[in-house]
Formats: sequence, structure tokens, C-alpha cells
Amino acid sequence: MSEAYLVEACKKGDNAARAELYRAYSPRLMAVCRRYASEREQAEDWLHDAFLNIFGGLNRFRWQGEGSLGVWMERVARNVAIDSLRKRRTLAFVPIDETETELKDVPEPTADDIDRISDDDLFRLIGELPEGYRVVFNLYCIDGCSHKEIARLLGIKERTSASQLARAKALLAARIRLLWSNEELGIYCS
Repeated sequence: MSEAYLVEACKKGDNAARAELYRAYSPRLMAVCRRYASEREQAEDWLHDAFLNIFGGLNRFRWQGEGSLGVWMERVARNVAIDSLRKRRTLAFVPIDETETELKDVPEPTADDIDRISDDDLFRLIGELPEGYRVVFNLYCIDGCSHKEIARLLGIKERTSASQLARAKALLAARIRLLWSNEELGIYCS
């Protein structure tokens, strides 16, 4: 079934179309939720809430060609995750002075360095970042949001977004280098 057909059928309350939409997009949306969640159960809850919002909001969706539905649904899932974090007040940003010494002089990985790490290890390391770092990193690096957009979404200052991103990158670089040094010593972390 095409995206356009699925949208129209779901708008009419067709449960078979809703099931098809869920089957087709739940893995993709779960990946979005997992990027922001600290635990799988939390991501599963957000996925459920995202689909409730999607099915309830399809009348607001404007189909703009193949692919537009998936992009819109990803945005809904991301917003569910961020709204949940804000409402629970669990979105903590690490103060500048707490990380300054820990991350001082950590070089950013080069393109060759990045090629050495598996996707699974990279996503695991991103998932282990402190929550504020992880959310800003995902919004900026993966979702392509500007610091201005991130500040608006999270209710923080643009400068806070920029500093959290810089610290997230530095911490991620340090953990990647630690992973490599452990692998070179024969110690496997994954």
C-alpha cells in the first residue's frame, strides 16, 4: 500500500490500514525513541504514545509525496520523547564546571577514527551519554536541528545547547578512544 492510501484509510478509521502503518513504521519510530530513552521500556512507552498521537493527528498531516509520512511520524515520535523528558523534569544538563577538567584536551575523532567503530558500538556509546548531552547530540547531529531550534524545544538557552553538544562530542571521543585502547589490549567492551 502507498503512503497516500494508508493515510486516507487510517483517517477513515480502517483498522487494517492502521495495523499496516504500525507494522511498516514501528521499527523506524522505535529507533527514534531509543535514541532519546535511557531504557528500552521507556522507548516502548513513547512509541505507543507516538502512535496514539499519529492516529489522532492524521487529519493535520499534509501528504507531500512519498517519504513525507515517515518524516512527519519521526517528528511526532521525537516530540513525544522530548515532551516526556521535559514533563518528568528528568532532562538534566551537566554544568560547565563539572565536565571541564574531565574533557580537557580530548581531540575530536577523525574520519578514519570513526570508520573503526561499529554502528552498534557508536549508538551504544551515544546512549550512555548523560541525558542532557544525549538529547542535544541527537537533536543536533542526527535530527539536524539548529541550536536555536534545540533551545526552543528544550526551554534552554542556545549557549547551553552549544556547550552540551561540545561536551557530548568530547565525552564521546574520549569513550571511543577508550574502546579502541581496550580492543587493542584484547579487552572487549561490547
